[in-house]
Amino acid sequence: MLEDTGERVIPEKMKIMNGLLLEHVARYHFAREYVYGRVLDFASGSGFGTHIIAKSNMNTIDEVIGIDINQDAVKYAQATYYHPLSKFLVGNVVDSKLPDKLGVFDCIVSFETIEHVSEEEAFLQNIYRMLKPGGTLILSTPFGEGRGIPSGQEFHIHQLTVEEFKHLFHEYQNTDFYYQKGVLIQPADATEDKNFPLGIAICRKKT
Repeated sequence: MLEDTGERVIPEKMKIMNGLLLEHVARYHFAREYVYGRVLDFASGSGFGTHIIAKSNMNTIDEVIGIDINQDAVKYAQATYYHPLSKFLVGNVVDSKLPDKLGVFDCIVSFETIEHVSEEEAFLQNIYRMLKPGGTLILSTPFGEGRGIPSGQEFHIHQLTVEEFKHLFHEYQNTDFYYQKGVLIQPADATEDKNFPLGIAICRKKT
């Protein structure tokens, strides 16, 4: 049985109108429009998002691999979300050996991960190493008071400001930013509302 930590999204244990569930599902349905080829879901949790990608993109992806550090979460995903195009593995997002173990990907998705990672640079370097030239990264995080400042969230190291978030992706050829509030996701330059609680970046690696 997979334990509900208060942050982990387990659709089978949540009501359909749960805001946290709706936000996470919305992000994966947003991402499915951009993924193709070989896909990595980095910090895949209970596995529902990996499954959304596999089922929704059967004609555009070769495979999708879900990686999570929690062995119980991986076992749950394997038992609950089988699909012939997906698999789930135990792994640490900051493990420097992970790129050699997994190879490279056309697309990497990592939602609500970076705020949990103290070794931020190692995490971002792993993503960059595992992304093919010209590949696509889709990454999200909640906004907060900034790097190194306690967020008040039990499981978060900190929460980046909007500016800090936008400065993470300078190595990429181009990056498009989106804001999310509930299930609403829209381009950052299309709104004057600066109080959106979450950001999503879609980055294209240099060819």
